[in-house]
Amino acid sequence: MKYFSISELCRTNTGLQNIPTPKEQDNLTALIDNVLDPLRIAYGAPIRINSGYRSLMVNARVKGSKTSQHLKGEAADLNAGSKAENKKLFELIRENLTFDQVIDENNYQWIHVSYSKDKNRKQALRMVNGDYFQA
Repeated sequence: MKYFSISELCRTNTGLQNIPTPKEQDNLTALIDNVLDPLRIAYGAPIRINSGYRSLMVNARVKGSKTSQHLKGEAADLNAGSKAENKKLFELIRENLTFDQVIDENNYQWIHVSYSKDKNRKQALRMVNGDYFQA
């Protein structure tokens, strides 16, 4: 873990406790090692984590999906500072990394990326007004 930390992926501004279990910490480590750190190296500039691991209470507070990979420590929402830079992140992930899902959220407002130690679908999607489409 060179550029990202588990504590960074567990930050929340909800005021609620957000502490991952050992299994969720293991998943976060896999996400960092296989996607986030390699992405940071390929991108060559800092990347901000908007959201990483979410406890059940945090996920409910932010109105996250009940099946969200954030709950397992398998996902992060990323922002590089602009839609154009977020599009670069999306393409770097899609073209160069092993991932489960990469999602362009509302015209590159942010990028969602997930990684599973079990199976990675390499599914690239666009989310528009709550609906998902193949990217």
